[in-house]
Amino acid sequence: MTHRPAETGTTRKLYVTEYHKYQDHMLRLDEESRRMRFGMAVDDRFITDYTQRLNDMKSIVYAHMIGGEVRAAAELRPLAGQMRGEAEAAFSVEKSHQDSGIGTELLGRIVRAARNRSITRVYMNCLAENRKMQRIAKKYDAILEFDAGDVVGRVAPSSAHAFSIWREAVEDEMGFVMAVLDLQRRFMPAA
Repeated sequence: MTHRPAETGTTRKLYVTEYHKYQDHMLRLDEESRRMRFGMAVDDRFITDYTQRLNDMKSIVYAHMIGGEVRAAAELRPLAGQMRGEAEAAFSVEKSHQDSGIGTELLGRIVRAARNRSITRVYMNCLAENRKMQRIAKKYDAILEFDAGDVVGRVAPSSAHAFSIWREAVEDEMGFVMAVLDLQRRFMPAA
């Protein structure tokens, strides 16, 4: 595995009003990356339908943004409809940004978000051939179980503490500023 340093960009939580950027990212995924993300081949319509339901699923989406575009993302979705107990995490990284450490950073954000919401288990399902995701999960002490061609990774986040809650709050504030600046750049005429 070749490891490149992550390109200059920011990793932050996406706001509901920015979910179209997540959709654009998912639509840019090549066929193999889509299959690795969803565990099966999916078309544009599937992705559009899926991303339009994110808010209904009560998902939290972290994104790695470069030049105002989402290039990688991690999603934390509660299994029981509320952010307590158990949740599922899913990841996507555009081909040109893989092997750069972004997936590891995103999983760290997901684990902390889960910890701060009293989620006791985070499940990550992936295809048995998705060795990259399995390596990333092991960095966070995931227990991997192989089942009929799939792998289920299970991470048990530690309990929330003042520093983890503070750090997420500070990052959310910085993320909000970055979102406002990005919005401003989109609507300002080019000089």
